[in-house]
Amino acid sequence: MNSGRSSTLTKRTRSPADTAALAQVLGPALEPGDCLLLVGPIGSGKTHFTRHLIQNLMTEIEDVPSPTYTLVQCYETHRGELWHADLYRLTSTSEIEELGLIDAIETAICLIEWPDRMANLMPEGALQITFDTDPDQAETRDLTFDWTDPKWQTRLGGLA
Repeated sequence: MNSGRSSTLTKRTRSPADTAALAQVLGPALEPGDCLLLVGPIGSGKTHFTRHLIQNLMTEIEDVPSPTYTLVQCYETHRGELWHADLYRLTSTSEIEELGLIDAIETAICLIEWPDRMANLMPEGALQITFDTDPDQAETRDLTFDWTDPKWQTRLGGLA
């Protein structure tokens, strides 16, 4: 159920360790059917954030590579199946459907980098996280969380 109202929360991290810690707080709040849309330029910390979120949910820690070339990596976590997608190289929405991502959004936790490639397939109720860099402070990031689904207000409570 969407309230239609948009809400926003911005968190500043001052190091890669801070960004990882933020991801580790958010991960345990996620449930199957939750979708995170990760927005920001190359090098803004999307994959770093995602890697730490995923590793925090694993029962046995393993390497979490960027899915830039494989497009999707799937993981079994103690919160359920998790899909990490990097859509940077996609050229049409039909490729998204071929990956099975649309079905996964309904049943798995989905972390999607470059979600603009989804166009009209963007999931309703997703949480968008925008990564902004500070040109004067190389390791500083502003992570802005935007949502319309009221469930995110509760799920993001640990970040306050």
